[in-house]
Amino acid sequence: MFMNRSTGLAGALALSLALTGCGASDDGKDSDAKDGKGKTRVFTADNGKITIPVDPQRVVATGYAVPVLVEAGAPLVGISSWKRGEPMMGEKELVAYKKLPKVAGELAAETNYEAIAEADPDLIVIGVPAPVLGDIDVKRLESIAPVVAIGPTIPSAWRDLSLKQSDAAGALEKFNSVKTAYEAKATGLAEKYKDVLPGLKLGHVGAYGEVAKGTFQREFNGSWGTNIAEDLGAKYYGKVKEPGPGSRAVSEYPSIEELPAAFREADVITYSVQADGSVPEPVKYAMDSKLWKNLPAVKAGKTIPLGYTEAATYGQATQTLDVLDKAFAPLLDR
Repeated sequence: MFMNRSTGLAGALALSLALTGCGASDDGKDSDAKDGKGKTRVFTADNGKITIPVDPQRVVATGYAVPVLVEAGAPLVGISSWKRGEPMMGEKELVAYKKLPKVAGELAAETNYEAIAEADPDLIVIGVPAPVLGDIDVKRLESIAPVVAIGPTIPSAWRDLSLKQSDAAGALEKFNSVKTAYEAKATGLAEKYKDVLPGLKLGHVGAYGEVAKGTFQREFNGSWGTNIAEDLGAKYYGKVKEPGPGSRAVSEYPSIEELPAAFREADVITYSVQADGSVPEPVKYAMDSKLWKNLPAVKAGKTIPLGYTEAATYGQATQTLDVLDKAFAPLLDR
């Protein structure tokens, strides 16, 4: 919901990623409810310290909170559309996602306040970048249920953000289970590639260059195409020349003429592909350039396509690990 990744994240301001106050609770008001229903706690979100139910029973989720809370098994009664994330959802998650009532579209302007009210939530979790909150009538939502805004900042922050979103929705049990499985798998793969990946200088071509402007996207450590590979020991050299907010802190958009300068030192170049393996037009634009063909890594045959680079949950990221393992396996023989 609410803006594509390149505009939404690039526009996100530098928000704190600290989890201070995450799950912080008051003494539990209405404590006469023996099963915990009716008790509240104070939760620190992007929009301040919000009093929310300790044990939410009816949750509405939007934006990046949708795949997280579907995967965590939160008690959802309505969600925004999240079409761009469908290819990365597991089979069970996709079925659950499709069955849930859609109370908002992909954009903030497509919020259906009446549908949200009819869903009768006791908590609303908004997973959009801070600037996009201005496109949502938060006061109107607050008249329906407590609202916690927990939106994206830099791409690699999905780990902390998904934790906070799951915590707010009272869905930590399954979240922690999936997180533990991911970490165990990542640790095993890091061991597998410990003699290969850490010693390489990698570069990455992302999927959000602008062909019309003659630019390509170079992603550094902490970006969408790189952050999960880093858990295996991959290191993407260099840094953004002029850092900006959100994703622009970890990626930049040089002109196509700057390809040689960007990747001349790269031992290996990875690049983003769609879930079906197809090459996005902005990546194809870079790869079709004569300048690309003269890069040392390209001449050496050391270019690697990476799928599932937009994973934003531990379940999705586990699938990314499988893709990375298959993609990096040939490096073990070189």
